[in-house]
Amino acid sequence: MNRVAFCVAAAALAALMTGPASAADVKIGVIYPLTGNAASAGQSARDAVHLGAQIVNNAYPDLKNLPLGATAGLPNLGGAKIVLDEADHQGNPQIGQQQTLRLITQDHVAAMLGSYHSSVSLVATAVAERQGIPFLVADSVASNITGRGFKWTFRTTPIAPDFAKAYADFLTQLKQSGRKVDSIAIVNENTDYGTSVGASIVQAAKTANIPVAAQIAYNANSSDVSAQVLQLKTLKPDVVIFVSYTADIILYFKTMKNLDYLPPIIIGDDAGFSDPSFIPNVGDLAQGAINRSAFDIGKPGSNSYIVDQMFKQKYGRDLDDTSARWMEGFLVLADAINRAGSTDPDKIQAALRATDLKADQLMIGYDGVKFDSTGQNIEASTFLVQLQGKQYVSVWPTGRATGRLQLPMKGWH
Repeated sequence: MNRVAFCVAAAALAALMTGPASAADVKIGVIYPLTGNAASAGQSARDAVHLGAQIVNNAYPDLKNLPLGATAGLPNLGGAKIVLDEADHQGNPQIGQQQTLRLITQDHVAAMLGSYHSSVSLVATAVAERQGIPFLVADSVASNITGRGFKWTFRTTPIAPDFAKAYADFLTQLKQSGRKVDSIAIVNENTDYGTSVGASIVQAAKTANIPVAAQIAYNANSSDVSAQVLQLKTLKPDVVIFVSYTADIILYFKTMKNLDYLPPIIIGDDAGFSDPSFIPNVGDLAQGAINRSAFDIGKPGSNSYIVDQMFKQKYGRDLDDTSARWMEGFLVLADAINRAGSTDPDKIQAALRATDLKADQLMIGYDGVKFDSTGQNIEASTFLVQLQGKQYVSVWPTGRATGRLQLPMKGWH
């Protein structure tokens, strides 16, 4: 064997021994908060993305309505499998920025998915924009993520103004039915997520002629929220809307019980309310809390029901709204890569722009997926669920309801 042939053979043997992803595999970079104050939400999101990859990489005939559900791998890339290249951003924008740059420039991922925290998504998408790599935002809702003229950022989830309008419409209907809704208070954490959603709720309330008694901003890493709860107790609003992450909303409910304060209606803006650790920690204090969600388990045979059963079998719990939005984001990205028939960023970008998925092709309750010129999904939608016992039940709008709205809120009584 000559020297060149020997070197080629040795390299091939080394590749077999180290077992890397095959050349045909498609690498997607994913950043989550796997540690930090939203770690349980990040871990749940990771579980959902892993199941999404399992669905894409293997054939599930029962999921024939889902793009790539019934086939194994990406048919237009010769059956290539998707490989997840993951990183923990810890809820820290600087780390999210660094990890995104590393995944793109060192690991050469074909596309990015992330990030949970809006503050992280803002900087991570800016990195992807500079590098010319598609970044799909599955669940961060700050309006300005898709408001900057970026060409490589796409977002599947509904955003802050969508939720704000849903809350205003819901409260207007309650008022029309005779329920007292003379004032609301908004309590929001003070990063991009809370600030954006809080401002959108204030604007939507103003448009709907619903008085805002106060907007209370706070640090999500606070160890004491007694002052904020006492302020609410003094104001006595008919509705309190919380825009909070996990550790902070758990602290709020414990503090409200300690200070014997319970408003008639509490609405949670997903996030901490949808975290898998919320119900085990304070579910008995939060009975009747209303939460937004785009996911409902649905009827047997539906995409959502089948996927939820798979998730429960794999992880021992149901999908929640956050993890479901992550999975849908991943599936949309995988579908675009398959339609592109390539890992070339320009072709993936073009395929994302051409996305036009209908409601029955999804595993979540959006009306579809179709991106506008800013990269925002104009078919995204949401509904409201209520904590009744150990689970959330869909209660609004009535066309989606699987349970009856129960007011006033029971809390710990």
